[in-house]
Amino acid sequence: MANQYFTAESMAFLRQLKKNNNRDWFNERKDVYEEVIRTPALQFITDMSGDLAKISPHFLAHPKKVGGSLMRIHRDVRFGKDKRPYKTNIGIQFRHEQGKDVHAPGFYVHIEPDECFVGVGIWRPDSSALGKIRDAIIDRDKYWLAAINDKRFINKFELAGDSLVNVPRGYPKDHALINDLKRKDFIAITAMEELSISSARFKKMVVDRFAAADAYMQFLCQALMLRY
Repeated sequence: MANQYFTAESMAFLRQLKKNNNRDWFNERKDVYEEVIRTPALQFITDMSGDLAKISPHFLAHPKKVGGSLMRIHRDVRFGKDKRPYKTNIGIQFRHEQGKDVHAPGFYVHIEPDECFVGVGIWRPDSSALGKIRDAIIDRDKYWLAAINDKRFINKFELAGDSLVNVPRGYPKDHALINDLKRKDFIAITAMEELSISSARFKKMVVDRFAAADAYMQFLCQALMLRY
């Protein structure tokens, strides 16, 4: 039987948090956060485990309050001017087993009022990983084109993220795939309707989108010499 995880109350809490992003307000409503955000998110992660393993057994679903697939709600305010203490979204990342942080290949779910989406790929890879992906695009260009033009993939996803203004050092300026070689992020995004978040079909919709990115994720993992 399909499960409903998030509700209208979940989205209402996030909207209220955006208007009252301070520790006093949040601390007074920790029980609400547990009930309508963290508990259903952890249950969703638990229930995703089997479906994720069918796509790739090397991407993990960890239903832990801290250090697992559910991203922490506390913002890192140490280095930025924005000192708001809390994120106003639910972020869930199913990282590759070899990944240690968000800069690893992964499947991602983002739930936020007016901005719900599923993402796949690798965000801000380090210089070594970036070089491996760029080299793979050149050396295995047919496989890269097959991955990004896969019918299931392009029916769901659009490539996103930041790119360099200039050609990366050491790569040919006239290469046919120069726009891809200039990418700093290798992510793809597909939007989801906010109403779908509270649907009993939500998990199936996420699984279907993850599965549609199979060729793309396989290319990235092979480029980084990771098991898929």
